[in-house]
Amino acid sequence: MDTNAPDPLEALDDAIAAAAFRRLVRHLQHRHDAQNIDLMGLSGFCRNCLADWIRDAGFEGDKATARELIHGMSMEEWKATRQTPATDEQLARMEESLKKNKVD
Repeated sequence: MDTNAPDPLEALDDAIAAAAFRRLVRHLQHRHDAQNIDLMGLSGFCRNCLADWIRDAGFEGDKATARELIHGMSMEEWKATRQTPATDEQLARMEESLKKNKVD
């Protein structure tokens, strides 16, 4: 990969990128059966990561507000109604997946 090459994502219109982001968030809100631990194990990111990323991008709300925006409800409600306990296998998969997130 040529790291000096222009990043085509930077050329993507912000309105298009924002629409795609909102669609992703709504999809994740609808697909609450896709547990955060499973998303982390497969892709190395989850809904909570998206909440952190919007804060990194300039969202002025606190962590709880950002998570509520992404989850579509408070974390307390999410945990009570959507989150299932993580298994040892899921936790191990997540740990292995997170190792792949490190950028040299």
